[in-house]
Amino acid sequence: MTSPDINLEVKQKPESLWRIAFDKFMKNKLAVSGAVVLIIIIGMAIFAPLIAPHSPEEQVLTNRLAPPSAEHPLGTDELGRDTFSRLLYGARVSLTVGFVAVAGIISIGTIVGAVAGYFGGIIDSILMRVVDVIIAFPQIFLLITLIAVLEPSLGTLIVVFALFSWTGTARLVRGEFLTLRTREFVLAARTIGIRKGKIIFSHILPNAIGPIIVTATLQIGYVILAESTLSYLGLGVQPPTPSWGNMLQAAQDFSIMLYAWWYPLFPGLMILITILSFNFVGDGLRDALDPKRKN
Repeated sequence: MTSPDINLEVKQKPESLWRIAFDKFMKNKLAVSGAVVLIIIIGMAIFAPLIAPHSPEEQVLTNRLAPPSAEHPLGTDELGRDTFSRLLYGARVSLTVGFVAVAGIISIGTIVGAVAGYFGGIIDSILMRVVDVIIAFPQIFLLITLIAVLEPSLGTLIVVFALFSWTGTARLVRGEFLTLRTREFVLAARTIGIRKGKIIFSHILPNAIGPIIVTATLQIGYVILAESTLSYLGLGVQPPTPSWGNMLQAAQDFSIMLYAWWYPLFPGLMILITILSFNFVGDGLRDALDPKRKN
């Protein structure tokens, strides 16, 4: 007696949303290129002491504004310091300000936006009026004023950026929470008596993490540009500590730009390439994490 054939169906495990987002991101050539460039820049900044051929503060006055050569791949500055070495250490400053300040920006903006969006009513009104007051001041002038009053330093830049650049994140998170708080899973959590804090941070926030990641990526580029602007104006990181902004500030003399073109060129290129890379990655993440967008 023969047994009947049994067809076994192998159920494939559905792909997770993060896996789908990753696959969509990898199909975006600009985003992947930007990510590769950022990995290289971050790696060079981390290993700057091993890569830099000279100390960033080593001065050789007899070798001022030397053109690119085997000893100095990107030339030297007005004090004979190696431009390539200073670019590597300047990347550390710019990336530190970008990542640490944006961590503060996202933390403050997410908390304020989550509380305003979840509770609504008078709490929402008060918090959004605070946001409106901060937005009413032109941000770059507000930053210049605050840093001019305080002592310019790396720590001051990070604190000022974190305290006064979170408003956009707060509005974004508030909008997400206003939409998500009426969903069935939130109503079910309220029905069974889960604490409000747990609903906010364990149930709603994970569903709003996509837009937060995107805005964080784009904010890093903005903060790096703002730090370079303030350093260029003499209100950021102070020499002899190198930063891309104060390197441009030192090279702003017309005679230097005319006869030593390599000196202002490379810091400007680093700022441009880094900000473009963050923007490409941010756009790629937005496309990958937004389910409404199609390839």
